[in-house]
Amino acid sequence: MHETTRTEAIDLVGRYEAGQELPERMRADVRFLGAMLGQVLRESGSPGLYEDVERLRTATIAAYTDESPEAFERAAAIADSFTVDRADEVARAFTAYFHLVNLAEEHQRVRALRERDGQEDRSDAADSLSSAYARLATEIGDDAAHRRLTDLRFHPVFTAHPTEARRRAVSMSIRRLARLLDDYDASHVAGADRRRAERRMLEEIDTLWRTAPLRAEKPSPLDEVRAVMAVFDETLYTSVPRVYRRADDAIQGSVGGRSEPVVPAFVRLGTWVGGDRDGNPFVTASVTRKAADIASQHVLLGLERTTVRVARGLTLDADSTPPSAALVALRDQLAAADETGARDARKRAVNEPHKQVLLLLARRIAGTRARDALAYGDPEELLAGLRTVQGSLLEAAAARQAYGHLQQLIWQVETFGFHLAELEVRQHSAVHAKVLAECEAGGELSDQAQEVLEVFRTVATIQKRLGPRAAGRYIVSFTQSAADLAAVHALARHAVGPDGTPPVLDVIPLFETFADLQAAPAILAEIVQHPLFVERLAQTDRRLEVMLGYSDSSKDVGPVAANLALYEAQAQIAAWADAEGIRLTLFHGRGGALGRGGGPANSAILAQPPHSVDGRFKLTEQGEVIFARYGDPAIAMRHIDQVAAATLLASAPSIEQRNRDAAERYADVAKTMDAASRERFFSLVKAPGFAPWFATVTPMEEIGLLALGSRPARRGLSVGSLEDLRAIPWVFAWTQARINLAGWFGLGTALEAVGDEELLREAYREWPLLHTVVDNVAMSLAKADPRIARRYLALGDRDDLADLVMDELLLTRDWVTRVVGGNGLLSNKPILQRAVKMRSPYVDALSLLQLRALRALRTSDEPATDAREWQRLLLLSVSGVAAGLQNTG
Repeated sequence: MHETTRTEAIDLVGRYEAGQELPERMRADVRFLGAMLGQVLRESGSPGLYEDVERLRTATIAAYTDESPEAFERAAAIADSFTVDRADEVARAFTAYFHLVNLAEEHQRVRALRERDGQEDRSDAADSLSSAYARLATEIGDDAAHRRLTDLRFHPVFTAHPTEARRRAVSMSIRRLARLLDDYDASHVAGADRRRAERRMLEEIDTLWRTAPLRAEKPSPLDEVRAVMAVFDETLYTSVPRVYRRADDAIQGSVGGRSEPVVPAFVRLGTWVGGDRDGNPFVTASVTRKAADIASQHVLLGLERTTVRVARGLTLDADSTPPSAALVALRDQLAAADETGARDARKRAVNEPHKQVLLLLARRIAGTRARDALAYGDPEELLAGLRTVQGSLLEAAAARQAYGHLQQLIWQVETFGFHLAELEVRQHSAVHAKVLAECEAGGELSDQAQEVLEVFRTVATIQKRLGPRAAGRYIVSFTQSAADLAAVHALARHAVGPDGTPPVLDVIPLFETFADLQAAPAILAEIVQHPLFVERLAQTDRRLEVMLGYSDSSKDVGPVAANLALYEAQAQIAAWADAEGIRLTLFHGRGGALGRGGGPANSAILAQPPHSVDGRFKLTEQGEVIFARYGDPAIAMRHIDQVAAATLLASAPSIEQRNRDAAERYADVAKTMDAASRERFFSLVKAPGFAPWFATVTPMEEIGLLALGSRPARRGLSVGSLEDLRAIPWVFAWTQARINLAGWFGLGTALEAVGDEELLREAYREWPLLHTVVDNVAMSLAKADPRIARRYLALGDRDDLADLVMDELLLTRDWVTRVVGGNGLLSNKPILQRAVKMRSPYVDALSLLQLRALRALRTSDEPATDAREWQRLLLLSVSGVAAGLQNTG
């Protein structure tokens, strides 16, 4: 590059970055990390690589800021000029850059949260649990607000759906870089610590660059279990009780820490990892048992260490803090069962009875982990012991010790039990029907039938060892009748035989398709009359859980009609439950992407129909979402706090009345939008030849080759129709093509069918459901790129379908901008707009490389070796685009 050209390029990049209005410290981090990556590329041993990366980078920035066809063609020409090997290296460089930008953005979020920590008296009532509680109390009174707080429940369920494009090795490298960036911030400007941090960061970025971004093979279900355990070990185990503590301190004020907490242990974790066998033949009963064992070992080790640590702090002698009679009795009981431990406790805690008891309790936790004679029968035994210690401290007027670290340990046991996360089983209703028919017919059972029955025996074993909470929720995919749910109980009885005791099961229907959502209220009304459901409702104070699937309904009728149908289904189910005196929990099967119900959870909660939340919110968290929301302690705490606040506030009379009034006032608008959007969606997906065209214009087929997860990407060997395709690759493929169709298609037509711009602006302001839908669509459209989208669509040789997509995209952009106001997409969300704009030209670079690979694979007769090289480039670019857009499926 000539010097004048280089100077112009540097000036262009500098002006572009300055124009993004990044916080100064974040801009400094991005430049610092980017400069280190540049140094790594120059030292990589690949001549000219750094210069080629810079050429493409400056060209895509120029094309993004200029928006002229000529600038875009220049960028495309540079991407097309690379050999496949050089394109491979460039794709890896841009992917590494996105990992570093994401790290800088997360670092800025954590920095802002730390600076804001302790300032939870802000006026935004939906923002924190303490302020939400204060607002609720003003509406319904202190006593009623306290009762609702006591019943609060947030229940995230981690799934192994294949939407995390990063290898675990890459994720771990990024986590190490995050810690090094903290060290760098804390070091003196000219000190040895800063130089050491810089050297180690360069080493780590070099490692990141040299680490293969693609997995060599698919992870096994147990690999996926261990990946989720990393989130528990690094964040959730300590962060969850800190959320409780911070909220309790804010609510109680000066008496916090020396009076009984008002904030309960309201988080419960669930997991499908190792339990979800719907469509995944690799999840067997043996895998489920091992998954439960791995999780149990993690949490028991954590509880053992925490109990010992709390014991070490309770150096209270019997003279200043005399033990209660109950504590003395417990100590004697523990000593009689564990003479060795009792001798050690007396030696380590002379005249310190509270410490002695905690040391003995830690021995019993260790025994539970080792499954020896000291093992607890269930976590309630441990809680009883801890509460005895707490009660003794209170009797001795040591309230701060009673409600200090000991209380946090109690919260941890209440939250995690001995199982960490409740292992939920999921299976397809058709599998149950087939196996039940075999059982009732008599004769030798098939391998599939034996495996299905073994699952129920495994659940019984887990419950016996770790308590009923460890497993027991059983989800029935594609529930279409009450018989689909009753079949689960019948199979459980077949599994244990006439003399056995079946496991305790809460059978949960999963309504996924548009038709199933409409039929849900009638199915529920029928199933609650079934004798086994009647019995279980009586045991659980008439609690019932119902799961709603966002992904398949969106793929069935389009995102607009699906959102309206989901709202209507929730409203009808909630009204039915209220009339029947049933304590309903709706379980939201939301994906990370907008086309699968993703988006900000707290705003979605506050838009729900009356009585559909009632202080209980359960949802799936998967793939990249798990690590984005729970990978960093500060971000995890903030997310949990915000969701809990929205869950509590959703049942406030003012919120419920607002949502009820809006749904009634804009019912005709909803009806018009539903019909228009669905007709538009069907005109695309039901067009002759749509499925093969979709597979041609997106990298859908190649996505199945990515080793993202253990679960297959499709239900059959090939995709002849949308029914063959799972929702995740449907969304993932459109995202990669920079079209994001699954998140917005049909909204423009729907809004135009209403036609009244003033009415729509009013509805956007006053109707939370429409507000949430439009904001999510704006985010989806902001990540799309019409110029790149046209190039993907041109691969299919179907101008009619391509024109249909592009016309709807432009129509939707126009209407969303008009309804929201402002001068462009996301103008009302400047932070999000800034994040998207910062990434877009860099994502464009990867998209151009992906297009080149896709064209080579679609249109040429390359030798097999060359085809494999293009395929590798395409998969590298898929990983990079996912990192740049920060979502997959």
